[in-house]
Amino acid sequence: MIETLQSYYYYFVAVHIVFVISWMAGLFYILSLFIYHTEANEKPEPEKSILLQQFTKMEATLWKIICAPAMIISVVAGISMLTLHPMLLQMSWMHVKLGFVIGLLIYHFICQNIVKQLKNNQFKMTSFQLRLWRELATIFMIAIVFVVILKSAINWIYGLIGIMGVAMAIMIAVKLYKNYRLKSK
Repeated sequence: MIETLQSYYYYFVAVHIVFVISWMAGLFYILSLFIYHTEANEKPEPEKSILLQQFTKMEATLWKIICAPAMIISVVAGISMLTLHPMLLQMSWMHVKLGFVIGLLIYHFICQNIVKQLKNNQFKMTSFQLRLWRELATIFMIAIVFVVILKSAINWIYGLIGIMGVAMAIMIAVKLYKNYRLKSK
């Protein structure tokens, strides 16, 4: 059975890549919706009620139709790839990648919890905090792509310093954007 599936390995790779892209797009978009949803809570009525209802509907639809299914298919395709080529699990870069993937899965489920909180009008994070939170997905994505592409050619210490540098640059950019928005009001 596994030998028959071996010929389909690259189909699993292609499916994995397509659905990881879909998953990441969904995560980036859902965080933007969280930000707008949170900011809509500060609007006067009736605008506030209309926007909150619309954002709740958009978030639920995006989560159920794109984010959750894309995550599931990404994970299933990834597990299928590892099942067909178990020697990948002997490579140190794969352990690092899987560590970042576990982090991304935790991030995903925290976002799922935020969907539920916002549906119940629980605003636990500010729009600024959500902007920073959104960038964590970017950091996971960059880390995973670099680990997969560079594999053992990367010096993990320099790679970690690079990821931290990207994270700092993103945080500074978010802070500058916040200051720009405050000055524009």
